[in-house]
Amino acid sequence: MDQRGLVERARKGDHDAFSELARAAVVRLDQAARLILRDPELARDAVQDGLIRAWRDLPGLRDPDRFDAWLHRLTVNACLDLARRRRRRPIEVELTPIDHPSTVDATAVIGQRDLIENVLRSLDPNGRAIVVLHYYLGMPLTEVAATLGIPVGTVKSRLHRALGDMRHAIRDVTDQPHPATVPGGQLA
Repeated sequence: MDQRGLVERARKGDHDAFSELARAAVVRLDQAARLILRDPELARDAVQDGLIRAWRDLPGLRDPDRFDAWLHRLTVNACLDLARRRRRRPIEVELTPIDHPSTVDATAVIGQRDLIENVLRSLDPNGRAIVVLHYYLGMPLTEVAATLGIPVGTVKSRLHRALGDMRHAIRDVTDQPHPATVPGGQLA
């Protein structure tokens, strides 16, 4: 059965249909939550909260074709809620690549993962959520905006700020000089 049919059945209270929808989405939701929260246990809690909210609010979903984006939005909001509640708790990152690249040099991969881990750690939860949704999950900015319930312009400015923060963090970690600017204000 297609996703729309499952959503329609779940809206009418079919637990099996909702279980099938959740099973299909849980891995991607967990990966996104882990990248946003940087803690596997908190990520599981956020995914569970998102799925509970989805079951509870499913009858109010206006467009069944937008179920995936809606479910991501609920999960990201659950992540941000958890991050707000636990700001003072130190959190470790466990990065699991969504797509497993084939590389021969394991040390380079480990070094890159450590660098990404440190850079993501430096971002605030809102910026981290946008980076994860856009670059790790491949969502276009319009879909990121819809998922987070904010205007596209806000997504663009937060992404710009997050990428700038990431550049500074990478520069600080690698001790590289500032990039040269070229005419037109672009970075080289």
